[in-house]
Amino acid sequence: MAGLYYGVAYYDEYIREERLEKDIAMMLAAGINVVRIAESTWSTLEPENNAFNFYHIDRVIDAMYRAGIAVIIGTPTYAIPGWLARQHPDILVTTPEGHQKYGRRQIIDIMNPHFRQHAENVIRTLISHVSQHPAVIGYQVDNETKHYDNVGEHIQTAFRESLKARYPDITEMNDVFGLEYWSNRIDCWEDFPPIDSTINASLGCAFARFRREKVAEYLAWQANIVREYARPTQFITQNFDFEWRGWSFGLQPQVDHFAAAQAMSVVSVDVYHPGQAHLTGHEIAFSGDVARSLKNGRNYYVMETQAQGFAKWTPWPGQLRLQAFSHIASGASMVAYWHWHSIHNSYETYWKGLLSHDFAAGPTYQEAMTIGKEMAQLSGVLEDLHMHNDVAILVSNEAMEAINWFRPDTPQPELNKHGHYLYNDILRRFWDALYDRNIAVDIINTLDPENCKYHAIIIPALYCATDRELENINQYVAKGGKALIGFKSGFCDQNARVRSETQPAILSQSCGVRYNQFVIPDNVTLCSTADALACAPDERPEMWMELLTPTSEQTSVLLRYNHPYWGEYAAATLANHGDGQALYVGFLPSKELIFNLFSLLVADEGSVCTTPKYRWPLIVRHGVNKQGQAIQFIFNYSTTPATIRTESVVTEPLTGKRYDRGEQVSIDDWGMRIFIQSA
Repeated sequence: MAGLYYGVAYYDEYIREERLEKDIAMMLAAGINVVRIAESTWSTLEPENNAFNFYHIDRVIDAMYRAGIAVIIGTPTYAIPGWLARQHPDILVTTPEGHQKYGRRQIIDIMNPHFRQHAENVIRTLISHVSQHPAVIGYQVDNETKHYDNVGEHIQTAFRESLKARYPDITEMNDVFGLEYWSNRIDCWEDFPPIDSTINASLGCAFARFRREKVAEYLAWQANIVREYARPTQFITQNFDFEWRGWSFGLQPQVDHFAAAQAMSVVSVDVYHPGQAHLTGHEIAFSGDVARSLKNGRNYYVMETQAQGFAKWTPWPGQLRLQAFSHIASGASMVAYWHWHSIHNSYETYWKGLLSHDFAAGPTYQEAMTIGKEMAQLSGVLEDLHMHNDVAILVSNEAMEAINWFRPDTPQPELNKHGHYLYNDILRRFWDALYDRNIAVDIINTLDPENCKYHAIIIPALYCATDRELENINQYVAKGGKALIGFKSGFCDQNARVRSETQPAILSQSCGVRYNQFVIPDNVTLCSTADALACAPDERPEMWMELLTPTSEQTSVLLRYNHPYWGEYAAATLANHGDGQALYVGFLPSKELIFNLFSLLVADEGSVCTTPKYRWPLIVRHGVNKQGQAIQFIFNYSTTPATIRTESVVTEPLTGKRYDRGEQVSIDDWGMRIFIQSA
C-alpha cells in the first residue's frame, strides 16, 4: 500500500458487545486504513498451554480485509498469561525491589529459558497462522521492550560470564573498574557479588550496557523467528518508547535504540505528550528526530500516540490535527492512536481512545475524520517525505548511564536510584533551544569524521566515551566542522573511569582549553566578552561550573563568570582547530544562551539557518517529497491566531491556492499551513 497510514490499535477481545462491523464503518468514515492487533492478548490467544483460540484474530483480520483496512500483527509476549506464571513463577522478573508478582504487564525475565520456550511457541503459532493472509502488512515484535530492571539469576550469570570472557585475567578487571575501592576487589569469579548492590559506577555502567545489549538481542531473536514466516513485502518493527515522566521525554535508558533498530525493517515509536494549554510539539519533534535517525533518515511509524489519553490531555479543537501533521512533518509515514475505543474496566479504563466509553462519534472522532480526509488528499504529496539537515546532536546511552551515577546536582548514587536520568534534562535543554528557534536537527550516536554530512554538531554532556570517539570529534573539527561541546564531555573513558589528563582531556586538542577545578554555581552570573554574543545581565550558570583557562592563542573567551573569586576563569570559549572550530561551554546554559552560542559558532555557515524568521509557538519544518518538491509546514502551537508572510511562491495543496512571495497568510490558533514551494 502506497501513501500514508492512519491507524488505531484495536482490541476486539475487550468489547462486550457486537461492534466489529459498526467499528469498521466508523473507521472507514474517519479514513482509518490500518489497525494493530494481538500485541496485548496472549491469554485470549492461548488460554491454556498449547491450546490456541484464534477467534478474535481471525474475525478481525477477515473483516478488515473485506473493508480494505490493513492489519499489523503484534507478538503478544510482553504480557504473559496467568497459567504461565503459575507453571513457571521464575519467569517473573527479579528487580532490586525483589521477585515480582503476577498482574501487570512487562514483568518477565526476557532471558529466562522457560519464558523463551513459551514465547517462541506462541510467536511461531501466531505468525504461521496469519502470515499468508492478504490483510497483514507487517509485524510488531513485542511492545515497548526493556530489561525491566532485571537483576535475576540468568542475567547476572550471563553478565559474569561475559566479563570472564572479556577479562581472562581477573586482575585486569579489578584495575579497569577500580574495584580496590571499599574492598570491592574480586580475586576469584566465585566471589563475584550481586550486581544490584554495587557502589562501583564502572561495574554498574557495564551491567547497564550488558542489559541493553540483551534487549537488542532479544528483539533480534523475535524478529528472526517472524522473518521465517513473513512474506517479502511484510515489514518487521518494534514499538520503541522513550524515558517516561508521565509522558515521553528523552532517550530510553533501558534500550539502545540505535542497536535494537538494526534487526527491524522499519522503526516505530510511541509518543505521548502534555496536551491542552501544555501542548508544545517538543515531544513529537524530538521523538521523530530520534526515530528518523535510527535508520539513516528513513521514514518511521508512530505506532502509538494519544487520541484523548488522560483527561488532562483531551485535545482542544484543532489540536488532534496539529499533532498528526506534526508527526508527518518529522518524517512519520504512519500516525496510529492508542487506541480505537475507551475500555470499560481494568487498569487503563480512563486512558481514553479515539472513541469515548459510549462509542459515539464525539468531537475527537469528528476531528479525526477531518485528518483522515486530508491525509488521503495529501498522501501523494507527503508520501516518502525526507528531511535534509545540516545540524546533528550526538547522543550516548553510555554517557547517560554514567552521568546519572555522578549527577552534578547531587553526586551520590544512593540518592538517585529513583530519579530521572539527568542526561535527558541536559540533552533536552540543548535540543529544545534549537527546536524553539526552528533549527532542525538529526540525532546521531556515532560520528564519522571522514564522511560527516553535518556542518555543525551539538555534543551535550558526553561524560563517558572511548578515546576513538573523542579523537573523532577532534578530527571532525579539524576537517572544517563546527562543534558545540557541553560541560562534562570527555571526562571518563568507556568504563566510567575518570581520565587522568587535565580536563577536558582528549578534547583539549580541539577545544584549546583546560580545567582542573569545578564547582556548583552559587550566586554567580555571566558576562559576555564577545561583541557578537548576546548575554542577558542576569544570565546564570546552572547545575555545574568548570573553571576554564584557554591553552592557545587560537582560543578566545566568549563568557566569564561574574564572581569575586571565579571571575578570572572563562565560562565558554571558542577555539580554532584545523579548518573548523570548537565551542566549549563549562556549565548548563539557558535555552536562549544556547541558541546565541550556536548562532555565533555557525555565523559563517551560509547553509545553516541561524536567524530563523519565526520562533516557537510558530514551528516551521521542511522536507522533500518523492517528486523532489520542497514542502514547508508551519504549525501554530498557541491559543492566539498568527499571521505570516510567505518566503517564496508557494501553493497550498489542501486548497490549491497559490501565494506570491511576501503574501500575508493567517494561521488559526492550534492551526497549520502546508505549502509546496515553487522551484
